[in-house]
Amino acid sequence: MMSGISFSYPYFLLLLIAVPFFVWFILKKDKRKYASLKYSDFPQIKNARKTWRIRLRLLPDWLRLCVFILLIVALSRPQSSFSKHNKDVMGIDIVLSLDVSPSMLAEDFKPNRLESAKEVAKDFILNRKTDEIGLVIFSGEAFTQCPPTTDHNVLLDLLSKTKTGDLADGTAIGDGLAVSVNRVKDSKAKSKTIILITDGVNNTGQVDPESAALFAKKYGIRVYTIGVGSRGKATIAVPTPVGIQRQTIDADIDEALLSKIASETGGKYFRSTKNSSLREIFEEIDKLEKTIINVSSYQQNNDVGDVLAFWAMIILLFECLIRYVVIRIKY
Repeated sequence: MMSGISFSYPYFLLLLIAVPFFVWFILKKDKRKYASLKYSDFPQIKNARKTWRIRLRLLPDWLRLCVFILLIVALSRPQSSFSKHNKDVMGIDIVLSLDVSPSMLAEDFKPNRLESAKEVAKDFILNRKTDEIGLVIFSGEAFTQCPPTTDHNVLLDLLSKTKTGDLADGTAIGDGLAVSVNRVKDSKAKSKTIILITDGVNNTGQVDPESAALFAKKYGIRVYTIGVGSRGKATIAVPTPVGIQRQTIDADIDEALLSKIASETGGKYFRSTKNSSLREIFEEIDKLEKTIINVSSYQQNNDVGDVLAFWAMIILLFECLIRYVVIRIKY
């Protein structure tokens, strides 16, 4: 709510003292130019109507006076100030824990599992404008790609650069979950959530996945787990010295483990076998994670001087059009 108007250079407003003198001058000039005529009796012109040019004869002068006033006020640099606003927004800290092991290059998703997950995650992030969201990647080890932040442009840039091969081979689900928990455990947010995406079985790492789940539960962090991969076999493109070679791999996902992690922390396990189902899963999580908090926000002062100067120029052009084209005043 706007609380008032302030001026950066209020001393320019002193020039408004000249306004009454301009009003007096306009009226006096009109009286002198269009003097009254006394007559005894002219019945033939008694009911004569004034022409529209006569009725509008003072309009250009009044418009020019408005231009003068607007320019004086614009020079004083008026600024609108706004009071404190309270509004309800989402208050959730979210960490996306993304498997980047080589098997995520499998092409049962288009173009592959990793790129499909990144694309859906991007849309999810764009819809959560007020949440702090971070990114943890894991393979044979885990790494914080981006700590939770509201600067989603930075997050999206780092997400787009995420690829396989930067970490040791393997699937360390426990490490990925533990690092994610560590990123949000001290958050003051009303709700803390981890979305863990993997296509494999935990086969390495320093932290047991079940221990990481208990760690998350201790800090009240909900974990949604998503297993990505078609049922059966999938084709994967493998770089070799002689070019890209395609191999067939089994879609082996430890669904029992992922279900237990989700159940232990109050989350939910999902299985995605194609691009569309992965998108639907993220949409469901988006609906589930809606915690409303009340926050205060402030709006910076807006300088309206330029707006006043703009309208002064518009009015001046309109005044010239009326004076020299419409009415055709002659001096």
